[in-house]
Amino acid sequence: MRTRTLVTLVGAVAALSIPAAVPASAADTPVLTTGSVGGTAVAAGDVLTAPLASGTNATLYSSATGTSGVTCSSSTFTASVTDNPAAPGTATESVSGQSFDSSSCTSNVLGVTGVSSITVDNLPYTTTVASDGTLTVTPASGSTIQTTVKLKTLLGSITCVYQAASLTGTASNDDSSIAFASQQFTKTSGSSLCFSSGFFSAKYAPVTDNGATVYVN
Repeated sequence: MRTRTLVTLVGAVAALSIPAAVPASAADTPVLTTGSVGGTAVAAGDVLTAPLASGTNATLYSSATGTSGVTCSSSTFTASVTDNPAAPGTATESVSGQSFDSSSCTSNVLGVTGVSSITVDNLPYTTTVASDGTLTVTPASGSTIQTTVKLKTLLGSITCVYQAASLTGTASNDDSSIAFASQQFTKTSGSSLCFSSGFFSAKYAPVTDNGATVYVN
């Protein structure tokens, strides 16, 4: 009986020691991977890019629920990964570019005949992506997130400048996307044809790293 008890005890200890190695392996999975969830780690320094999701538009409307403003069907963003820790955690990126093809942009604001350009200023921005999909964009210390919109009007060109302290979005593995919904900007300069607040919405997908689809863990 004593021998069987010792054997049983040794077996139990061995069984308990095996699962202890599993969390260590799981902890090696970083927040951002390519190919699949739990796939290949995205390296610090890698450049991530994404166009607008197929069939969607980027919009800057005068209200959160309205449809008056500017609409663009072509836009891309570029960001470099600066930190990709183990999941669960928060990865950090530096947004170095966000462009809008003005030829794809239209406006239905009364008195506006077209869109000359949309420029994202004060880059780079810092973007954090948490394991739960929460995405936050912030400017450098002492700066603001700023977008300059140049519009064509019946009376000539006007420039509208909009600013925000930060933006919040969502990253989804369903289609490897990042999405922003009605993120509010405040007009800081521009004519009366520039609406006083701009609400930005856009969905970018797929997010890729050198052509490989990016996932959040």
